Amino acid sequence: MNSKERYQTLLDKMNQYNSGEIGITRVAYTNEEQACTQAFMRMCMDAGLAVRMDQCGNVIARREGRMKNLPPVLVGSHLDTVYQGGKFDGVVGVIAALEVVHRLNDKRIITDHPIEVISFACEESSRFGVATLGSKAMAGMFDKEKYRHLKDRNGITLEEAMALCALEIDTVEEANRQGEPIKAFFELHIEQGPVLEKENKKIGIVTGIAAPVRYAIKIIGAPSHSGTTPMNLRRDALLGASEIALELEKIAIQEQPYGTVATVGVLEVASGAMNVVPGEVEIKVDIRGTSIESRQRVVNHLHETIHYVKQKRGLDVICQELSFEEPVPLSEQIITLTEKICEQKNIPYKKMPSGAGHDAMNMMKLCPTGLIFIPSVNGLSHHPDEFTSLEDILIGVDVLEEMVLQYATCNE
Repeated sequence: MNSKERYQTLLDKMNQYNSGEIGITRVAYTNEEQACTQAFMRMCMDAGLAVRMDQCGNVIARREGRMKNLPPVLVGSHLDTVYQGGKFDGVVGVIAALEVVHRLNDKRIITDHPIEVISFACEESSRFGVATLGSKAMAGMFDKEKYRHLKDRNGITLEEAMALCALEIDTVEEANRQGEPIKAFFELHIEQGPVLEKENKKIGIVTGIAAPVRYAIKIIGAPSHSGTTPMNLRRDALLGASEIALELEKIAIQEQPYGTVATVGVLEVASGAMNVVPGEVEIKVDIRGTSIESRQRVVNHLHETIHYVKQKRGLDVICQELSFEEPVPLSEQIITLTEKICEQKNIPYKKMPSGAGHDAMNMMKLCPTGLIFIPSVNGLSHHPDEFTSLEDILIGVDVLEEMVLQYATCNE
């Protein structure tokens, strides 16, 4: 089986694990995601790798090097998806990492450094509102007291969900690899935006990752009859939430020159009915950018707006910070190497920031890290129509293979 056929076969196998009828739903710590993870572990064993799962659910599949005591080169991404997502986000990078190993096996290349293929747990925030939990655990950034009581849409806590996967949240710190020598980490990912396709580039060399600040905001008013409650006596939680959302849009537009964005991605009306003034609403807010100063201005305006809305409308507002992450510049040395590889292979590329968060931003805490993008057709991602051609994926694998080889070979 050639590389193209093998890659497509592995990708198809991964995407058969799906709980939805529209797109791919393989949400973290669910039966579908765990079955997919187990299947991937078997694939790694079939490739001759020594496989283990850490205390957060990260899969670590190791190919020994010529010198076992040298620090490993890590490469990978994630297998979980958003609700009704696509077939490429995350899984493309995990299969790319395994394909690099298959190619080395085919060529009978034994690298000096060990290579570890990583599938990170719970990269997406869609279930619990916090992203990249697996790489946070590996980088010593997992706050179990802050995270254990986070709930999904069915009221299941993160602690409960992990327990159903035979994982104990109180032992997650054992997944911490801080202080362990690691040579580098590489991640290949679809762009999730339109830039590479529009500029006819095949590789995006990521210079830095914009990090999110996320909030769950509960607005509490008073439910009342829509026909008998005068407008001036209402404590309408939905209108308060709407005012917060519109002000958030306004300030984000002002910060557009700095690339900062803000989104209200969830709005839930408790016990909503057409003839009831909404008494309780929860919204979830995502604010992100590569400029810390710009992002903070948006955060400050959000808190000022919350105070204003409370006073104006007589509402109670509870604002819970879900995550606060710093923008992360990636390794200049790896960026330079990736440029050189693209030029040698005559592959058109673009240096660019990432507006989306990735496991790579946490891995930068442990070792030099590189992230490369491949094009997304029409810029779609987190959507059933998400698509990246196999030809573009394999160009990314070509670059990734060379990056891994360069770092896994001793130059002395």
